[in-house]
Order: sequence, then structure tokens, then C-alpha cells
Amino acid sequence: MARDLTNKKHLFFDLDDTLWDFEKNSGHVLEQLFLEFDLADKLKTDFSTFHSTYKKTNLQLWIEYSKKEINKEYLRNHRFNLAFKQFNYDNYNENLLITEHYLERGPKGKHLKDGCIDTLEYLNKNYHLHIITNGFKEVQAIKIDGCGLRDYFKNIIISEEHNLSKPEEKIFRLAETFADAKTEECVMIGDNFESDIVGALNAGWEAIYYTEQKPESYSGRHILNLTDLKKLF
Repeated sequence: MARDLTNKKHLFFDLDDTLWDFEKNSGHVLEQLFLEFDLADKLKTDFSTFHSTYKKTNLQLWIEYSKKEINKEYLRNHRFNLAFKQFNYDNYNENLLITEHYLERGPKGKHLKDGCIDTLEYLNKNYHLHIITNGFKEVQAIKIDGCGLRDYFKNIIISEEHNLSKPEEKIFRLAETFADAKTEECVMIGDNFESDIVGALNAGWEAIYYTEQKPESYSGRHILNLTDLKKLF
């Protein structure tokens, strides 16, 4: 059951696919690389099929990374080739070259989720805003600065800098310390159910699940668009 929001003072946002439109920005770069490296011919498939396979592969690697089963280098240096192999294509060196291009171009995407800046402007008047993001520091910093987000947030907590990641309770406790906030004053807003919502609730925070389709099996507080936050705060 969702708790009252009247005593909340600190709003913590996830970054990827909550504020920064990862799906759109990443997809655009991946489609460019698919064409530039002639992957349609090499993989014998279309971009949509490759993109879907890559996303599943990447997600699984991020799950393993969050559990500390693999390191940053393995995640970065193998995800494309692991996707390639599912189309019976194996080229580790080309995988590294595509990785280099992807890491250079991907974070420079300018697409934010609909209503992002307008909503932050509104909330910033009455609340302390912060970011907690699972990601690599150099990449996340480029995204945040490139889209003009930094000035809205008092604290930006990037998991790699602290060797912690959502949904670990320790990263939420760390966020409280940085923000000088009490547990009961904190709200987490994010699109990843396990990392953002379950993690925050287990830490004793309120959580708002950002999903563009109404959740079927979750009865807690949720929004379908960032501008919906204006109705809650």
C-alpha cells in the first residue's frame, strides 16, 4: 500500500529510461552501426531482430554485473559478440570496434523522456532532487551534462563510483547520507522494477514506478508519464 507523500522532501530519480531516453538514444546509434558494419549481411537478419537479441543479451550481462559475477570490462567487451553468436557469427575484433564506436556515440544522445525538463522545473521549486543511477561514471556524466540535467540535482550518485548498485540497500543508505535526508523523507522514481522499486521499498523508502503501460501485477504507486508527477507532488 502506497504511503502518504506529504512529508517527502527528497526525490531520487533513476537516469536511463526514466529521465534520459536510453531506448531511443541507444537504438539510433545501434541502427547506424548495424548499417555501417553491414551486419544485415553478416548476421543474415534485420535490425529489429538483432536489436531485440542485443537488448536481451545486454540486460542479462547487466544483471550479472550487478551481482558482481562479471566486471565492467567483460560486460563492455563481450556483449556485441555474444549477440552475434546467436546469429552464428563470431568476430571478437569487430565486436571491439563496434563497442568503441557505440561507447563514443551512445552517451551523446539528446533525447529525454517526454515532459522531463518541464517536470524537473516544477518539482525543483519545492523538493530536493537527486539521481541514483546504475552505470559507468564516464558514460553517465556525458549523458547528464550533454542534456543539461546536472543543475537540477543536488546529488548524483553513480553506482560505479561507490562499488554499490541498486537494489542493494547500502546505496539507498548512502544516498540518504549524501542528501542529509531521513528515510521517511525519500522517494525513488524509476523504470526498473527490481532495482528502483523493490530496492527502494526494501530500504524503507516510498517508490514510484515509471512504466509506459499500466502494470498488471503491481498495485503500488505508478506513473505512465513524467508529467504525472505534478499530480502527486
